[in-house]
Amino acid sequence: MPATTPPVLSARALLLDMDGTVVDSDAVVERCWRAWAVEHGLDPDEALEVVHGRQGYATMAALLPDRPMEQNHAENRVLLAQETADTDGVVPVAGALAFMATVAALPHALVTSADEALAQARMTAAGLPMPQVRVTAECVGASKPDPEGFLKGAAELGFAPADCVAFEDSEAGIAAARAAGMRVVGVGPRAAAFAPDVHVHDLTGLAVSVGPDGTIDLRVTAPAA
Repeated sequence: MPATTPPVLSARALLLDMDGTVVDSDAVVERCWRAWAVEHGLDPDEALEVVHGRQGYATMAALLPDRPMEQNHAENRVLLAQETADTDGVVPVAGALAFMATVAALPHALVTSADEALAQARMTAAGLPMPQVRVTAECVGASKPDPEGFLKGAAELGFAPADCVAFEDSEAGIAAARAAGMRVVGVGPRAAAFAPDVHVHDLTGLAVSVGPDGTIDLRVTAPAA
């Protein structure tokens, strides 16, 4: 059987989700959201199926659809403060340190459902550099899976959405990137079910190279099993 050519995506700019993509914050997310779910009489496992990729108020709205949105926003502020203060177990995704060093001089932005304080706390705890261009919760009016964040990230970098590749781990994030007209590198086990253009177990499975014209080639070196 002939060897298959490793998948390659070419782009002019990269848009990076944070949680689950470059930062492994699952321990904190599970602690905070399990406690919230129990407090509201919900199944914690079912809550965790919804939480990844979304802003907290949007998760609350999905789980408690009859509740006033003002209450969701108020509780989300409290939960954000708890998550920001809790960095125990926050670590870089495997390969993230080398990956962020490689893309440091390339057009890239962070597009996260975290607010600025939470993003700073988690990137710092993971020992990762904060991209100069970032779109956090304060910058958008709608949470992923709405494409607003990715569209704003592309605009700030000065590239058309079709020239960008998004890195995502969650259903909501991949849907947002797709709705923005971008191709997607799926990172980690959650991404597998949502048909990203390429899928890697972590960032050690991807090689980044740059052509003379600035084209960024993303080559899968270790596809996710």
